Amino acid sequence: SLVVNVAGQPRKEKVKLPSSLQGRKPNSVPHKKIEDPAAGKVNISSLATTKWNHCGFHLIPPRVTFGVLKEGCTYATTVILKNVGINFSRFRVKQPPPHTGLSVMYTPGPVAAGLQVELEIEIFAMVIGGEGTDGREEISHDIEILTETETILLPVRANILC
Repeated sequence: SLVVNVAGQPRKEKVKLPSSLQGRKPNSVPHKKIEDPAAGKVNISSLATTKWNHCGFHLIPPRVTFGVLKEGCTYATTVILKNVGINFSRFRVKQPPPHTGLSVMYTPGPVAAGLQVELEIEIFAMVIGGEGTDGREEISHDIEILTETETILLPVRANILC
């Protein structure tokens, strides 16, 4: 219940619902609605009356935190981009600027409904400016993933030891 907690007592603060239950995705910017006559469409009567958006991708996990990294080393992690729509869809990744030390490796091409693609996020830990007060420099960048319907932002964070 949203009114009482597990012990049956009234809640002191409101329950914050996850964005997936609220019907919106975090860190995404929708594009203008453009009808593409060449796109693969599925037209069935059960979908004609629903208001749910039948296209789009989900990032798993929705953000990447590398933690504390040693300067001069390369680190990598994998993020999954899953097509949760009912049509095949395309995407591309806008590569981060070189001064961030980030790069994204993936296989381009269409992604069928229900399938997923792995994005390998790689970071070369380098310090750009002078040393910070505590011997660390924080790297923070949002990687842009451009899809047919929206731009998804993948926040990447790391602390580099100087």
